[in-house]
Formats: sequence, structure tokens, C-alpha cells
Amino acid sequence: MSTEERTARQKRYPPVLQDGDQRPRRRFPFVSRSFVPSVFTVMNMVSGYVSIVMAGEGNFIIAGWLIFVAAFFDTIDGFVARLTNSSSEFGVELDSLSDLVSFGAAPAYLVYQFGLSTLGMPQGLLFSSLLMIGSGLRLARFNINLIDYHKDSFSGLPTPAQAMTIASFVLWMSVEPLFTGVALQKVLLVLTVSLAILMVSKVNYDALPKPNLESVRRHPFQMIAYVITIFCVLVFQAKAFFVAMLLYILLGIVRSVTLMVRQWQL
Repeated sequence: MSTEERTARQKRYPPVLQDGDQRPRRRFPFVSRSFVPSVFTVMNMVSGYVSIVMAGEGNFIIAGWLIFVAAFFDTIDGFVARLTNSSSEFGVELDSLSDLVSFGAAPAYLVYQFGLSTLGMPQGLLFSSLLMIGSGLRLARFNINLIDYHKDSFSGLPTPAQAMTIASFVLWMSVEPLFTGVALQKVLLVLTVSLAILMVSKVNYDALPKPNLESVRRHPFQMIAYVITIFCVLVFQAKAFFVAMLLYILLGIVRSVTLMVRQWQL
């Protein structure tokens, strides 16, 4: 295989891998440099698995918080990979598999156990599985578009955003049950179907800016909005986070529709 072909086949997010002849010699050759970020990726997967177990036992609050823990580890592994310059194709694949567990299977089973199971078989099972199917399709599409990818925006709702929307709603309803019975079923159905469609859609969503001075200079109003959101989440907790996620989702839809209308007018 030529150098050009090998370069073309490399996945460039996280950063491009160095060629084998140019890799620096490691001080500990028996430990791969990608080991450290992979530990956090595995913790992401474990958090998703434990969330599934907790949902099966009816501990919905713990199950919901574990999805947030998984999202935390999902953020940390990428940061550590960039910090240590240890990105690898193995890490990319492991990250996608972990995300499918934590942000696909875990929220799908959580929403099934929390309310959709009362629809009976197979309706409840089929509707809840849409979240896992949508997450799998979303991650697969992301993986094949990694070449020359710039993480400024996403095509389709990111799987962690979908999972945290479900988790925050479940946490909110567990503490303040505003919807019960048939009403809860309808809300969960609307959320499940809508989020699944948005994940495989072409709706454009902004990536969260890095918390540094450059991001503040480039996106001052956006950073202010994030600070206000964090404050509201600390005060009002799950309900505030759910509302913030809804606003994030709706903003992406409105912006994409506006852009589409402008293109039609040209």
C-alpha cells in the first residue's frame, strides 16, 4: 500500500496518527500510550452497563446519573488523548462501542423501564429500541466521515446529548412526577421518536466550545449562555438541564430550517 493510500485510510479525528517510522520510542514499551485514555473510555462503557443494571432493578435515579457519569468519562478520554498525543484508531473504535452502550442501549432500556414497558409487547420494546438504533446509525455515520473532520459542529443530534436529555427527563419525573400513566407514555413516545429522528437527520448542532480565552473572544454570548445554564442547573438540577437540552435541540432545528429557507431563496 502506498503512502498516499495509507494516509487516505487513516481516521483523522482524534488527531492524525503518526507514521510508524516516525513514532518516538516509548520509555515503557510494554504499555501503549493509548492505554490511559482507553481507561476512561472503558469507564464510560462500564457506567453505561451499570446504568442498564440499575434501570432493570428500578433504581431510575441512579441509572440516570450514571448516564451523566458516562458522558463525563466520554469527555475526559478525548481530552486526555489530545493532551498525551495518544490518539489511535483503536481508541476511536473503542469510543464508538462505548458510546453505543452508554448513549444507545442505556437510555433505550431506561426509557423502556420507566414508562414504555406499560405499552406491552412488542410496542414498548420497538419504540424504546429506536434510541439504540438511532445511536448506532449516528455513530456509524460519524466514523465514516472522520477524514478532514473538524469538531466545530455535528450533523445530527450527538448521541450524548440525546442520552442526557432522556436521563434528565427521567430524573426530573422521578422527583416531581408531573406526568403519570398515559400522559407519561405519550411524552416518552414523543421524546423517543423525536430524538431518534434527530440523531439520523442532517440538522446541524454546534459543538461545545472549549473553556478558554479564545472561545470567550470568538463566542462571548454563547459562553455567557453556558455560564447561565450551568448556574441554573446547579440551582434547579435535572429540570433545568432538561430545559437546556430542549433549547439546544430546538436551536439546531431553527437554525437548520432558516439556512434551508435561505438556500431555496437564492
